[in-house]
Amino acid sequence: MLKQLILENWKSFRYAELPLDPLTVLIGTNASGKSNVVEALEFLQITFRREDVKPALIGDSILPSIRGGVEWAAFKPEKKFTLKIVIQGEYINTDYIYCITVKTKPSLQVLEESVIHQESHINSDKNTIRDFLKVFYLNEKEKWLHTYNEKLILMHNFLPTQTTLTNTLFVDGNSGLEDKIIYNFYHYIKNIFILNPIPSQMRSYSPISEKLETDASNIAGVLAALSKKRKAEVEATLSNYIKELPEGDIQKVWAQKVGRFRTDAMLYCQEEWKPGHFTEIDARSMSDGTLRFLAIITALLTRPEGSQLVIEEIDNGLHPSRAELLVKILREIGSKRKIDILLTTHNPALLDALGPEIIPFVVVAHRDKETGESKLTLLEDIDNFSKLFASYSLGDMTTKGAIERSLSRNE
Repeated sequence: MLKQLILENWKSFRYAELPLDPLTVLIGTNASGKSNVVEALEFLQITFRREDVKPALIGDSILPSIRGGVEWAAFKPEKKFTLKIVIQGEYINTDYIYCITVKTKPSLQVLEESVIHQESHINSDKNTIRDFLKVFYLNEKEKWLHTYNEKLILMHNFLPTQTTLTNTLFVDGNSGLEDKIIYNFYHYIKNIFILNPIPSQMRSYSPISEKLETDASNIAGVLAALSKKRKAEVEATLSNYIKELPEGDIQKVWAQKVGRFRTDAMLYCQEEWKPGHFTEIDARSMSDGTLRFLAIITALLTRPEGSQLVIEEIDNGLHPSRAELLVKILREIGSKRKIDILLTTHNPALLDALGPEIIPFVVVAHRDKETGESKLTLLEDIDNFSKLFASYSLGDMTTKGAIERSLSRNE
């Protein structure tokens, strides 16, 4: 699983480390850097899938560019950035670190990539570190690939924005432990999934699909494409959870193939506003909050096990009375399906519903008053946190600005 994200000269961050746990909560005021953290994970996921940094930064016919494009990808006035992601290895004391450095000016180019093997030793502060795979870019036409078995391979004919390690699953054709490690390594990064449900996009008919889109626009197509048994299981789980909403009017949710060729689908639900009086409606009549709620549960139920699910501003359209149920769902399905979750939120009701046990996994994004750079601080590492926690609930800390005041005094 993913353990940590490290940002160096990325957008508003000079340097920051984000721990990634089964459930990590990122909070902070507007413009504090939360979205920049999410975009770093999105950049890595797109780069691994497309084997090129260009679509991740500039966009193409399929993808939009990141906010600010290449011009604002590196922390000003730097001309390059480095992102690192730490992945749990085959043993508890073993990690693998993927590192990529990208030059943004005067032209976009990948400068270096590496996979580092790190092993910590019991009863010692020292770690054993070795390069597992490393690519040195000599110039725009040549690069060296240095492999874990000490091979050096000179590579030609590549684009400056192309990555190498993202498609080097089997370096020398062996099928031993090393190959399995690399495969698992890529699996975790490729399965980072940024979910940003847009209800207006979820109301239309959608094509039959195997994978959920980031805006959840094809939720009906994904549900309809499941095998008969799996579809029944997923829709039963959706229906059971949706029944627990405070309104209590939605009794059942399902997707159904439509049209002559059965290549599209629509999302439906059954409502019971008065006892014994049932009404069937489709997604066009569902509320924004209900559609976002269904998108989150569907992502948890249909993403591959071992995925990292990122939900930005999870509180959008969330009524405070639904917070406790949403937290319950995140924990239950996330734990059962081994899906780690990173969420950003402003919602005090949601933060309070998470309970005091979430405190070690809350990270605060904030701006340094002197330098303007974004920083990430564990909530419990704030100097006077124990006093804050004795005076406020987590939700009250955010609404009353107590966290920001404490951080300002510390700087």
